Amino acid sequence: MKVAAIIVAAGRGTRAGGPVPKQWQPLADRRVIDWALSLFLSHPRISRVVLVLHPDDLPDWPETRGIEAVTGDASRTASVRNGLEHLASSDVTHVLIHDVARPCTSPETIDAVLDALGVAAAPALPVTDALWHGENDRVVGTQDRTGLFRAQTPQGFEFAAILAAHRNHPDIAADDVTIARAAGLDVVIVPGDESNLKITHPSDFARAEMHLRGQMDIRIGNGYDVHRFGPGNHVMLCGIAVPHDRGLQGHSDADVGLHALTDAIYGALAEGDIGRHFPPSDPQWKGAESHIFLRHAVELATEKGFRISNMDLTLVCEHPKIGPHAAAMQSVVGEMTDLAPNRISIKATTSERLGFTGREEGIAAIATALLIKP
Repeated sequence: MKVAAIIVAAGRGTRAGGPVPKQWQPLADRRVIDWALSLFLSHPRISRVVLVLHPDDLPDWPETRGIEAVTGDASRTASVRNGLEHLASSDVTHVLIHDVARPCTSPETIDAVLDALGVAAAPALPVTDALWHGENDRVVGTQDRTGLFRAQTPQGFEFAAILAAHRNHPDIAADDVTIARAAGLDVVIVPGDESNLKITHPSDFARAEMHLRGQMDIRIGNGYDVHRFGPGNHVMLCGIAVPHDRGLQGHSDADVGLHALTDAIYGALAEGDIGRHFPPSDPQWKGAESHIFLRHAVELATEKGFRISNMDLTLVCEHPKIGPHAAAMQSVVGEMTDLAPNRISIKATTSERLGFTGREEGIAAIATALLIKP
């Protein structure tokens, strides 16, 4: 079985409100379309992803690895047909057809459709609410709900069968199961999922965001570091050489701020501390610039599928004064981590002349990092 996914994203979605069509609107730190695409791009049983776009959107869509963009049409039915015709000469044996407005589909739902897929299969939920007929805001009748289901996507089909069904069905249809049944295809119902909602109205964005954020892996890590003062004429803090009548001592450049930030990221990843990755017993790290450590922690987070949401650092010292240099520190740390400065907090406090920092024997740093895996 060689499976392709067709993501239908050519509609304008006016009922959802907003300044742009719903697929382009933000949702849980991404866009609706990004969530929908990622589901299928990351699925191991799907080999091709075809994205059907409105003609107005196609010129602005970047050439993205793994996504084949084609032009949609005036109706959903015609747009799906365009996606199918794009695959007509390929070796695809089965296809999943999915609405971009369903960004919360789970891998389990996709697997359930594929596992049941002979000629056709689709997810659905039994109707459990009472059904009424209404006119002019009044109930005028009831409808028996026995045997009724709420259809969802992705809907899966044997490719040649659904292509032929579409070619022989020139009229607009509610979904592809309708077209399949008109062609006499047997469609298997697999259990749907309440979280697999379709964004139709403005209130649906909040519901979808609740589901998506619930699926996120959110990690918080803390870092703490201390370096004592010694001879020198400056201290390295967050990548900035701050003039001072003494320096900080350490195996590396003793940048206490970067060390705390690095350990906060390692902590969130459950990857120990700097010493595990850069042992002080190894002479190659003698005098090393601490941005090496921070960049490594960021790369490790990326490899594990996390992105850094924000970082907060407090430097504890009587001197030097941090305030005049905080903006420059934010900028430098932002370059090291690929974060915007407004996601990096760097501040300072004194210890009211108490303890080793109060006696100006050294500087301490406390850091927190928030990591998110969508």
